Amino acid sequence: MTEFEDMEAFLRVAKYTLVKFTDMHIEMREEAMDICITAVEKYPADLEKCTQMIKDQMDKKFGAPWHVVVGTGYSYDITYEVKNILYIYVGGRTAVLLWKM
Repeated sequence: MTEFEDMEAFLRVAKYTLVKFTDMHIEMREEAMDICITAVEKYPADLEKCTQMIKDQMDKKFGAPWHVVVGTGYSYDITYEVKNILYIYVGGRTAVLLWKM
């Protein structure tokens, strides 16, 4: 089996959103995940617009200042406000890190 076939099999399985880490309350987490998934699906090739859409909606809905990183292949070490962080993978490859400081 080639690497391409492995990736195809992975992407078929990874249709759901994978939550890597969060400490948000359930209602806030569900809203934030919906916003993140919508943005990633709407702008799959333009991560800057995707990030701006997530930030604007989170600032409006839950108050500023929210910070967002969207991409692939990065690590993080941040300071965040308790109960205000979400780290998810959407579609298998695109990671979204969302936090309030």
